[in-house]
Amino acid sequence: MNRVLRWGALAAVLMFVLVACGSSGGSSAKKPDNGGSTTKSGGSVSILAWPGYAENGSTSKDVDWVTPFETQSGCKASVKTFGTSDEAFQLFNTGQYDVVSASGDSSLRSVANGDAAVIDTAKITTYGNLAPFLKGKAWNTADGKVYGVPHGWGANLLMYNETVVTPAPDSWGVVFDAASPYKGKLTAYDSPIYIADAALYLSKTKPELKITNPYALDDTQFKAAVDLLKVQKPNIAEYWSDYLKEQGAFTKGSLVLGTTWQVITNLIQADKASPPVKAILPKEGSTAWSDSWMLSTKSKNVSCAYKWINWITSPKVQAQVAEYFGEAPANLQACADTTDKSFCTTFHANDQAYYAQLAYWTTPTAKCADGRTNVQCKAYKDWTAAWDQIKGS
Repeated sequence: MNRVLRWGALAAVLMFVLVACGSSGGSSAKKPDNGGSTTKSGGSVSILAWPGYAENGSTSKDVDWVTPFETQSGCKASVKTFGTSDEAFQLFNTGQYDVVSASGDSSLRSVANGDAAVIDTAKITTYGNLAPFLKGKAWNTADGKVYGVPHGWGANLLMYNETVVTPAPDSWGVVFDAASPYKGKLTAYDSPIYIADAALYLSKTKPELKITNPYALDDTQFKAAVDLLKVQKPNIAEYWSDYLKEQGAFTKGSLVLGTTWQVITNLIQADKASPPVKAILPKEGSTAWSDSWMLSTKSKNVSCAYKWINWITSPKVQAQVAEYFGEAPANLQACADTTDKSFCTTFHANDQAYYAQLAYWTTPTAKCADGRTNVQCKAYKDWTAAWDQIKGS
């Protein structure tokens, strides 16, 4: 995954959220309820995270939930951010970091590589409050053992310029149409995992391929998805990973249709200079991302690592992170603590029907995740090689 974000700009756009949250996030504020011990035990924890997940005041003095953690726990925290899942995987492998906020397209690689430790859920005081649909899943569990504690999630939606794109679309077919009238103004997510978007669409439109899991593709299924993306390629103006760039392009009108996240739509709709846009969950459903906190097998700071996971998944802190980052919180109790009381509705945090239409990013492996044993599926390295071919076609 290539979620490269520019948080200084985002902080400027969403500052009002954090100012409102200051009473629960500042170092001199009332301590958020993290569900854990308040005994100052000393120690440290090294945090490897997506930008925006472990803010310590360096981006903005008003954006800080690391300092209150240090005060509450007695653990000194250091934070290293990364820009892609591949980078996170490589850094976590060094053993220099105690915890990582891993996405589904890297988490199983860390498990297979022996970098991720089994989580003792009895030590996760928030675990019972985390959304059930995010626990015990393929991206954070292996062989019945928990390797990741859910953090937050979001769907990959279809966004379009309402003035230009008519009639209003209801299917992903509009981005895969070889004869698209929007040629040169389409966009798609820049990552090998985007192959799953094509596979999901084919699972609904070409049932003869028998795709039941867009992350478990045999040779024939994989070729069909790759071929569809090669057909799409000439219509793509640009692939995006920095979501503020996508926002700017839709605002200028150079892009009118493509994959997005809810937070991008919100930012564009809040900009009076932007054309009207709308984001939908197409009738085929969509792929989605869900991040989990993982513990290193090489960690020498296990106690502080568990305290951090308890803190970052506690309701008040989850509310701050979710509103700042633009995602649904894993801890549904956070919805009562968001400054925008419609936030969890906007992000479908507790919408069971919405959950059921999403296919969460999961690391593709040669062992088919759909249960088939008579064939081999394409592993992530195959997806990476194919993505290079697609972009170069």
